[in-house]
Amino acid sequence: MTSESSCGCPDHEAKTGGVSRRTFLGAAAAAGALAGLSGPLMSSRLAFAATGAPYTGDVLVVLSMRGGFDGLSAIVPAGDPAYYAARPNIAVPAAALLARDAMFGLHPALAPLLPYWLDGTFGAVHAVGQTDATRSHFSSLEEMERAAPGTSLRTGWLDRTLGVRGGGSTFQAAVVGNSMISQSLIGPAREIALQDIDSFGLDGDPTVNARRARALQTAYAAAPARMAVPAATAVGALATTAAIKAGGDAPANGSVYPATPLAKALREVSRLIKAGVGLQVACVDYDDWDMHVGLGKPVAGGAMNDHLADFAGAMASFARDLGPAMSSVTVVTLSEFGRRLAENGSGGTDHGHGNAVLLFGGGVVGGTVHGPWPGLAPADLDNGDLSGMTDYRDVLGEILQKRCRIGSLSQVFPGFTPTPLGAVRIRP
Repeated sequence: MTSESSCGCPDHEAKTGGVSRRTFLGAAAAAGALAGLSGPLMSSRLAFAATGAPYTGDVLVVLSMRGGFDGLSAIVPAGDPAYYAARPNIAVPAAALLARDAMFGLHPALAPLLPYWLDGTFGAVHAVGQTDATRSHFSSLEEMERAAPGTSLRTGWLDRTLGVRGGGSTFQAAVVGNSMISQSLIGPAREIALQDIDSFGLDGDPTVNARRARALQTAYAAAPARMAVPAATAVGALATTAAIKAGGDAPANGSVYPATPLAKALREVSRLIKAGVGLQVACVDYDDWDMHVGLGKPVAGGAMNDHLADFAGAMASFARDLGPAMSSVTVVTLSEFGRRLAENGSGGTDHGHGNAVLLFGGGVVGGTVHGPWPGLAPADLDNGDLSGMTDYRDVLGEILQKRCRIGSLSQVFPGFTPTPLGAVRIRP
């Protein structure tokens, strides 16, 4: 397979961000109520409100690297000679790697993140995979975000996480930079999706919209809960975002975000965190990692190089913007699968298995690569792929228990007992 058209990649392009029936009805009720008043609809999707004890764990930011992230290009196993033998044209030269140890080094495009690697707030887990590996974007993504293999559960793992914790604010879970809900949030828990804070609101004249919002609240105050709750949430969400807008959007600590969609989304996540709206989970998508053709050299203009540079610049700006608040944030990257070890005939890599997961935050045991390394010799590969030695739920489970203060994981990952990795510290 040497191109997207020949590998079945259209299932990736379909963008599997489906909305549950409960989510759709809640949004439709709120939007329908607004439309009935005067015509304009909410410009961003609405969700239910909830109340509960204040959340005292880390804000978990799940950064989904859509398309099949090539962890072998980002966290390079330079100490394994099979890496260079399998990738004669696209391997990252050992001399170009950053923070190289006996086995691994960072792609040079990750230079903006090197200070965080050196101070121990950026780390990685390598050779991570799923139990039921598949090279289909759609199937692998669905199973990863459901995270309940061998069961009939249809909810997402983040939805179940929120359910274990109990009620939170309207903004307890947010998809940022995308109007579609992540499959990991599908289920009965509350969530909200917005492209950005400044565009979240009613279309039309602000003075008229204030009257519409009051009318909405009054009209549905005595309605059945299935209509009253979404309406009240609409009003509450409008008030919250209005307050954030009034506070301005200037990044802190001299941070300057690049003019990219990923950086914009992370900037909005930072605004929600700094505003103290009760955010527990934020989901951000970063697409276009499906590099079957022309992965390129580790220099400007190379597809992998430029994508990693975009990622690194956005992440570094996010961390600097948050400053000390980053001590209560954990960022984890996930991708539906890794890439094959061997380069293909088009200067790219095809769908594989084992992958690298990147971790950021004050609670991360950084500056190192965690997890057992299987090796890249032919006998060590899984049908030509890097083996998945660490289940991705091991990584997530450790974060949820140590950083997000989730106790038992039996309802989050049914039938699964995580293996300790030591990739994050217990939150004080």
